[in-house]
Amino acid sequence: MKTLNLFLTVLFVIGFSASATAQAHDHSKMNTASAKTESFKVSGNCDMCKNRIEKIVKAEGATSASWDSKTQLITVTYDPSKTNKDALSKKIASVGHDTEKYKAPDDVYAKLPECCRYERTR
Repeated sequence: MKTLNLFLTVLFVIGFSASATAQAHDHSKMNTASAKTESFKVSGNCDMCKNRIEKIVKAEGATSASWDSKTQLITVTYDPSKTNKDALSKKIASVGHDTEKYKAPDDVYAKLPECCRYERTR
């Protein structure tokens, strides 16, 4: 009986240790050595624009994003094996914000809230 109790205790400890180790290792984190950070121009006006722009690049694969309404620059960090600057720029334009490389479709821009309609240059 003592042998059975000892065996079950050892089995429990091994199982618990393996479970804790597996949970501690987060596979969703990218390798920071391969992370790339870039900045580029994105047109917008307000906090609603900021939220929309940052949300869409994170949905496209960026791990962090910060858009500044004064400088009109977004700084993004992403895993180059999952996305790139071009894909992020296209995605931003698809929700109504012009970027350095892509112009938002006119119909999408027209649907932006009034406060988000920035002056278009091209």
